[in-house]
Parts: sequence; C-alpha cells; structure tokens
Amino acid sequence: MKRILLTFMVIVAGLAMTAPDASAQSGNRNGSTDRGQSNMDAWQRDMAEFRERSAERRQLEELTDSIASVQAFAAVKNQDFVLEAQSVQFRNGTTVFVNSTTNFISVKGGRAVVQISPSNFASGPNGVGGVTVDGMISGQEYRVGKKGVATYSFSVMGIGINAQVEIYLTPGTNQASATIYPNFNSNTVWLQGAIVPYENSNVIEGSSL
Repeated sequence: MKRILLTFMVIVAGLAMTAPDASAQSGNRNGSTDRGQSNMDAWQRDMAEFRERSAERRQLEELTDSIASVQAFAAVKNQDFVLEAQSVQFRNGTTVFVNSTTNFISVKGGRAVVQISPSNFASGPNGVGGVTVDGMISGQEYRVGKKGVATYSFSVMGIGINAQVEIYLTPGTNQASATIYPNFNSNTVWLQGAIVPYENSNVIEGSSL
C-alpha cells in the first residue's frame, strides 16, 4: 500500500512540474502568431506604399515623355531642332554607340548640319572623329502618318557633297531614327537618338567639307 501511495505522489509531483512548461509553450505559440501577423501587416503596408510610389513615378515619367514628345514634334515641324544620336549603324550592319554631342543632325533656318563622328580616337576630316556636311536645305517635306509617326525628309547640299535625309519621329516620345543617303557613295548610315529643340542642344560642330 505504501508503495502504491508513493508512486501516486511521484506522478502528481511530475504533473505539477510539467504544467507550467505546457502553459509557457502555449504562450510562446501565441506570441509567435502575433509576431507573424505583425510582420505580415507591416509587409502589406510596405507593398501598398511601394505600389503608390511606383504609380506616381509612372505618372511622372508619362508626363515627362508627353512634354518631350510635344516639344519634339513642334521642333521638327518648325524646322528648328537637333537629332542627338546615341547610336550609328553602317551599311555592313555594324552598330556603334556614339557621343551625342558629336553625332547629330541639326536643322535651323533653312540650314542643316549632318555630322557622323563615330571615332573618339581619330580626328577625321572634321576634326572631331568623322565627317560633317553643312549646307542649305532643299526638297523638304513634313508629314504625319495614320499611326502618328512623323516623317521629315530633305536634301542638304554641302561643298562637293550632297545627302538625302529622312527622319522618323515616334509618337508619344522624343525618340527618332534617321536614314542618311550620301550622293557620293552608297554608304547609307542610320542614326538612332532623341529630338530636342535647337536652343536646348549642346552639340559640337566640326569643320564641314
């Protein structure tokens, strides 16, 4: 009987010792749940703020592109612009990323300058790494297609060199491409860049041929 009573007392003591541990574990689980919910709420708030900031940036970018587009189309239509090239592609398919200050097409008051200077190391005939054609405009034409793409074409007659130029302006932006057909050879050149009003450009003009 004593042995049974002693065994019962040991079991009761063990239960008394383990009861606080179970309560603590329950509290830990509740605390973990609360922290998890708090972290989830903070993450959702951060994502909402991020989406709001992203939407504001997109609206600002769209507004900036719209203003640049309006300025570019007006500048081309008024024949008072510069196409500052970021890349030049040659007939053999080679594309070169170039300095926009020395690679450009400018039109101002019936005068045009076409300058291709892909080299940063050789001076070239124009002194800035390439060729510059400076002359008066003739045969100019401006038109806007059904999809809003504006095309401006003209001939420029320099001293001993003539070239036909076609510029295509993408709607909604100030981005443009141009094709230059020299009359003295078949080395057609393509330019890709941005249209800016003439007074906003900082190009460097070399010595013309």
